[in-house]
Amino acid sequence: MNDSTATPRGEPAIRTIAMPADANPAGDIFGGWLMAQMDLAAGNVAARRARSRCATVSVDRITFLRPVFIGDEVSLHAEIVRVGRSSMTIEVEAWRRSRDGEEQVKVTDASFVFVALDQGGRPRVINPGSPSAADA
Repeated sequence: MNDSTATPRGEPAIRTIAMPADANPAGDIFGGWLMAQMDLAAGNVAARRARSRCATVSVDRITFLRPVFIGDEVSLHAEIVRVGRSSMTIEVEAWRRSRDGEEQVKVTDASFVFVALDQGGRPRVINPGSPSAADA
């Protein structure tokens, strides 16, 4: 993969800084922290599309490609790739930029499945006429 010419897929959903509390003793950011950020990004996109509360029902895959370090800026991009009756599949990419550089490098990608919920916490139909997250 040639990261210098690659660009993120999907809309920008979250940008954050990896902090010392998010790292192991070697200074690498925990995969669980990165996965949580990706879940937040996907959840944001899902809620905007469904116009309601949504819950993560599965992570079909997550691939850690490169490490993230303390102080890196982490940008999460998310894209809805499938909308079903009450569920959505959202692809998320995490990209890092070191604090002293401009190059962005893809570090992780994952596929999340969310379900739209009604006020009682039960699955509900997603309105097919709802705008996509990119249109919201």
